[in-house]
Amino acid sequence: MPKLAINGGNKVRSTKFPAYKPIGKEEFDRVREVFESNIFSRFLGCWHEDFFGGPQVREMEKAWAEFFGTKHAISVNSATSALYCAVGAIDTEPLDEIIVSPYTMSASAVAPLIYNAIPVFAEVEPDCFCLDVKSIEEKITDKTRAIIVVDIFGQPYNPQINDLAQKYNIKIIEDCAQAPYAKQDGKFAGTIGDIGLYSLNYHKHIHSGEGGVLVTNDDELANKLRLIRNHAESVVEAKSETDFVNMIGFNYRMTEIEAAIAHEQLKKLPELINERRKNVNYLENELSKIPCLTMPKVRQGAEHAYYVHSILFDEKVVGVHRNKFIDAVKAELMPIELRETEGIKVSGGYCRPLYLLPMFQQKIAYGKNSYPWSASDRKYDYSKGICPVVEDLYYNKLFIHEYIRPGMKKSDLDDVIAAFTKVWENKDEIRD
Repeated sequence: MPKLAINGGNKVRSTKFPAYKPIGKEEFDRVREVFESNIFSRFLGCWHEDFFGGPQVREMEKAWAEFFGTKHAISVNSATSALYCAVGAIDTEPLDEIIVSPYTMSASAVAPLIYNAIPVFAEVEPDCFCLDVKSIEEKITDKTRAIIVVDIFGQPYNPQINDLAQKYNIKIIEDCAQAPYAKQDGKFAGTIGDIGLYSLNYHKHIHSGEGGVLVTNDDELANKLRLIRNHAESVVEAKSETDFVNMIGFNYRMTEIEAAIAHEQLKKLPELINERRKNVNYLENELSKIPCLTMPKVRQGAEHAYYVHSILFDEKVVGVHRNKFIDAVKAELMPIELRETEGIKVSGGYCRPLYLLPMFQQKIAYGKNSYPWSASDRKYDYSKGICPVVEDLYYNKLFIHEYIRPGMKKSDLDDVIAAFTKVWENKDEIRD
């Protein structure tokens, strides 16, 4: 009789995994304050004291800056908005080039297009999965304005990229959506580049449903970030601004309720990250005994935040492709409460290389005539094969899972270990 659930055997687990619930009484009490104040937003899109938002927004921004040790913290309604603000604030010109990662959420690579700049994809590291330093330098041209680095899966980017940026006089925008409270050489992720940004989306380490925060130590960048967030074009004259570059503003403003929740969530961040690290350590002690699995590398001098747990898979050892092995593991497990519609939270490959999206394959962003690419005298290659490392990770070698979150008991982690161990021990059942 088959032992593996994918072939009809009994599952390792028959009940759902516990939901991740970092929000509690503290957030509820602070939201009650918002309702009692009857102030749900206090932003005005003109030069006025309330241009900077209401009391909850300002208190949260102050607390965020103090926590991460930065001069400025600017709240927005999403990390995507934060990326768009950052690209505008660095005075990006049409047809500038911005180096981006192909192995991340799409907004990190699409952000340059908002200002008619052109994304240029660099390769990622085969072990830490952040942008590769050598590949970045190969992509730098006289048109390069910035690098958008991504602290992927909770791993801070390679600090040698800062040396490149200084050498070529280009800016670094640090997408820290997946790595709050991670550190590199004692510095918080998000504070290592010129502008850093965090996400408060509901599936991040801490959240307010939606939202984002930008940080910087540069006064001029902070000023531009705040202007772009809130209808810059209506403010610059009364504010006596003389620099009008990218001063088309948006409504990227955070509400008082979101700010109130985010403020309380920030206080919980250290404990929540430490619990993730504890869970990962426990899992890795056991999963590392399975010969086809290699645990993720943590860069020297880094402290990982573990947005997800990324693991490398060796098909040669097991004689089965990663996808078949992972499908068998998933059949042994159950969904997570409140996220049942997302299925089993183990997946092969993470996201498909972003240059394979139709936008880049067709080179169509604005209008039907391939703008902005058609306006450039340079050729940009987004064909399959331009980043072989990331393609190998996506199609063959890497998988991620989310059964590391706070709230997981030892017995829950033991079930995850048992599922992987069971499939390894019965691998003959899934071999061709």
